[in-house]
Amino acid sequence: MLTGKQKRFLRSLGNEMEPILFVGKEEVTKNVIKQADEVLEAREFIKGRVLQNCADHPKNIASGLAEAVQAELVQVIGRNFLLYRPSKEKPQIELP
Repeated sequence: MLTGKQKRFLRSLGNEMEPILFVGKEEVTKNVIKQADEVLEAREFIKGRVLQNCADHPKNIASGLAEAVQAELVQVIGRNFLLYRPSKEKPQIELP
């Protein structure tokens, strides 16, 4: 579980990022989960976007994806969300 200070730190990093994970009308599929898992292991922190053609609410999509990849949901703003999971092999982000 992340503290408020850690979430603020991660949100500040997320402001400068472009979304690299996109969830479309098929919502959270095996491929989306696999891609998110691989990117989280490599980068530890990703920004995603729920596309307009997705029927479910972005907060539901983001929390379901976070649960599927055992990551922390840092923030959901509009259709964008931030996920964090420390890397098992090469930790890069040092949280305060």
